[in-house]
Amino acid sequence: MKIAVLSGKGGTGKTFVSVNLACAADKSVYVDCDVEEPNGYLFLKPENTKKLPVAVSVPEVDMSKCTGCRKCVEFCRYNALALIKKKFLIFYEVCHSCGGCSVICPEKAISEKDREIGTIENGTSENVTILTGCLNTGEVSGVPIIKGLMEKMPNQGTTVIDCPPGSACIVMESIRKADFCILVAEPTLFGVHNLEMVYNLVKLFKKPFGVVLNKCLPEENPAEKFCIDKKINILAKVPFNQDLGKLNSKGLIAVRETKQYKELFQKLLKDVEKEAEQ
Repeated sequence: MKIAVLSGKGGTGKTFVSVNLACAADKSVYVDCDVEEPNGYLFLKPENTKKLPVAVSVPEVDMSKCTGCRKCVEFCRYNALALIKKKFLIFYEVCHSCGGCSVICPEKAISEKDREIGTIENGTSENVTILTGCLNTGEVSGVPIIKGLMEKMPNQGTTVIDCPPGSACIVMESIRKADFCILVAEPTLFGVHNLEMVYNLVKLFKKPFGVVLNKCLPEENPAEKFCIDKKINILAKVPFNQDLGKLNSKGLIAVRETKQYKELFQKLLKDVEKEAEQ
């Protein structure tokens, strides 16, 4: 079963839920798709890690064949190519690796080469196998790395996908293979706005989902009211707790440190499995 954990912004507790859910299973795979700022490893502290490079195809021009027709320049919608006084410029940062320029070139002057944009790290932490995507600084899109992570996910067992925050294309790619989505929300009006973002996304993808309310306080919870109004299933409510904050600040995993949170996340995992079966 593949469980994707989403939130409309960073800091809601998405990684907290993802890591603890993975550790609550007897055996699981944790996939960190937050490739711009992966931080699950800070808690899981993986051992026996291996790095694999991730590359994309980018154009390479043979100027001895180029006639300066500019068809490739006109074709590129992202302005990744420029021809100035017989000098060809390629702006790799905005190239989307579609390969169209090499296809449209009448002189076959454009070929493709690999350019590394990041890595995928593989490691283990007790009962959890860890896959972490890391995007190199300055790169525009982490989608190729997330696609690489999706290819390496097993088809059996429990897999927890820690998605990037928000609802952009990298989030869409992260939930594409998910069997169930958990939306993590804070108990504020701003939290409702961000919850609605990912709520609309999973509805668009027709994914079964439920909500985990994090940092809950005794007073009114706007995120809970939103769920009730929309008839969204609230899977769990995690109270605001200073001791939990201290565990997180030390990079410790609540499930491995306290019976209370081990029981909470084991129940959450069972509830998600039941929801997914319906």
